[in-house]
Amino acid sequence: MRPCKSLPRIKAASAAGKPFTLRIRWDNGDESRVDVSSLIRTFRVYEPLRAAPDLFCKLRVGDLGTDIAWTDAIDMSADTLWRLAQEQSGQTMSADEFRNWRERKAYSLDGAAKALGVSRRMVAYYERGRKTDPARGRPRDAWA
Repeated sequence: MRPCKSLPRIKAASAAGKPFTLRIRWDNGDESRVDVSSLIRTFRVYEPLRAAPDLFCKLRVGDLGTDIAWTDAIDMSADTLWRLAQEQSGQTMSADEFRNWRERKAYSLDGAAKALGVSRRMVAYYERGRKTDPARGRPRDAWA
């Protein structure tokens, strides 16, 4: 059995000055600036934040640091924010993590290449650890 991976929780958060950007301090000591503008522009639940940008600054850290909330109906999970922080900082996944992602999605090498917009050969390189993963240039929903 594989051990459960524990993601950091949020200790503190505030608006970071740039529109729809958060400054987050994690319980592992890391700090991140996370641009959440794409989520806010995309999902209907965030319409009140789009309509009243001042509301964005009125965020609070939820119970146990598992989310950030603006109202009882508007929140964003710590897991989502951690993933965005990792992506935006340019961190990449290991060859094993990449292979696990492909297998979890049940993609063949060709299927993964199509989903990521790269060649089959590049997918094979990623799996062997010969090239870094396509974290910066891939379609956002391909890894979900």
